[in-house]
Amino acid sequence: MSRGELRIYLGAAPGVGKTYAMLDEGFRRRARGTDVVVGYVETHGRARTAEQLRDLEIVPRRRLTHRGAVLEEMDLDAVLARRPQVVLVDELAHTNAPGSGNSKRWQDVEALLDAGINVISTVNVQHLESVNDVVARITGVRQLETVPDVVVRQAEQVELVDMTPEALRRRMAHGNIYPPERIDAALTNYFRPGNLAALRELALLWVADKVDESLQDYLEQHGIAGTWETRERIVVAVSGAPGGDELIRRAARLAARVRADLVALHVSPASGLRAGSDELDRHAALVRDLGGVFHQVVDDDPAKAIIAFARGERATQVMLGATARSRWQRLTQGGVIERVVGRAEGIDVHVISPARGERAPVLRRPRRRVDPTPLRRRLAGLLLGVVALLVATVLLVAAGDRVEISTVYLAFLVITVAATVVGGTVAGSVTAVAAFLLENYYFIAPVRTFTVTEPENVVSLIGFLAFAAAASAAAQRLAQRGRDAERARAEAEALARTAGALAGGTETLPALMDNIRVTFGLDAVALLQRRGDRWTVTAGSGEPLPDDPADG
Repeated sequence: MSRGELRIYLGAAPGVGKTYAMLDEGFRRRARGTDVVVGYVETHGRARTAEQLRDLEIVPRRRLTHRGAVLEEMDLDAVLARRPQVVLVDELAHTNAPGSGNSKRWQDVEALLDAGINVISTVNVQHLESVNDVVARITGVRQLETVPDVVVRQAEQVELVDMTPEALRRRMAHGNIYPPERIDAALTNYFRPGNLAALRELALLWVADKVDESLQDYLEQHGIAGTWETRERIVVAVSGAPGGDELIRRAARLAARVRADLVALHVSPASGLRAGSDELDRHAALVRDLGGVFHQVVDDDPAKAIIAFARGERATQVMLGATARSRWQRLTQGGVIERVVGRAEGIDVHVISPARGERAPVLRRPRRRVDPTPLRRRLAGLLLGVVALLVATVLLVAAGDRVEISTVYLAFLVITVAATVVGGTVAGSVTAVAAFLLENYYFIAPVRTFTVTEPENVVSLIGFLAFAAAASAAAQRLAQRGRDAERARAEAEALARTAGALAGGTETLPALMDNIRVTFGLDAVALLQRRGDRWTVTAGSGEPLPDDPADG
């Protein structure tokens, strides 16, 4: 059985006509022959809304008694038993009366969808979890009934029911929303023009984000890798070095001029955070203060990470700060800026020079080394190998025929392994080759030449080199494990920084989900909460969202 489809009418405030539009859609579908019933509609005493019910079939409500009062709720079991093709359910964020099967109406809607029934519902923007705190600051009223954004985002269709603040206030003054005794208080408080304009903007922005998600899904489903400039997004690469404030502010000004989204990105090397934590925290706070979003990823190739992130975010512009690198360094090592420009097909790249009197930060790209062992240890390993081989060779040559060739092999193998353990692959390889040449020259007949006449000596020398190579490979595997541990630590630092921002109140839960998804390079991240015998998605980022821990 396929899951039902959800359609939601979203409004900026009470009275814009969400319920009216829902009933009109239900009546239109019934006229086309669709089996439509009314699961729950709240008219709020509005005559025109009540008239819009017309002759639609209404499933009787369930009556519950709580503290001496009789409350009416949608009868979920009755709707499931009736099994219509479409059911109309008003006020998605409503809290059910105690004694109901589910605590929230949106959970009832989820049960209907799971049963294969299509649902048409309504919700106001102030009831969305992600903007609940913003609405409280705008209106001074905190909505206690909320619905997780992911429930609304998963709807197949979200239609905005829009009305200008002036038109909505006229409706209020004419008595079409609240009874006469509540009109003056509503117009003076919640329905002030500024409040309604801000709520309208929130609703428009939220729907725009939903449309943007649908566009990204379309691009991915059709294999369209390029960027469609339907909406400007600016990605600014933040190094965490001193002087980055000006780069962030320049990006914010550009974003404001073109009405673009501002996204800041910091690329940490796998060995840990390159920049000082305090400086990076300050830059992240500045980005958020300017209305942007801060992300952090772990990668040893900053240019590749920046372009991959920009394409994943469908960015149209990338902004970089100029770095103090000589021509020789750019020629021999390659510059981050040059490689970003070379890969940024379809994305505009801005390079911002430092302000007068400031010096551009020096960014060094971590070199990819075959041997990750630190230089000091490699030198120590080489010194150990050379000195030990020279001492061993002098002593063994002085011993003459009293020493068997097997003892020579054993002594040189011990030295090779010791040099590999201390200095890594390079030191071990150099020591092994040197040991091979010394054995051949001083101990394999004919001595004092590099000629080998006996077949068994050839096999012994080849075996010696094979053992040395195996020791070097083992050391390299151990070093790779160390690099993996360093990368895990760097990712943990990035995640801890994001969690710290959430604890400090500068990030919302959906923003935390976005940061986790970007930091670890995941397709989707979901926060699941156990409700009764089933899991529900409280917040999420990306697609497709797992709705059960086993699907993760």
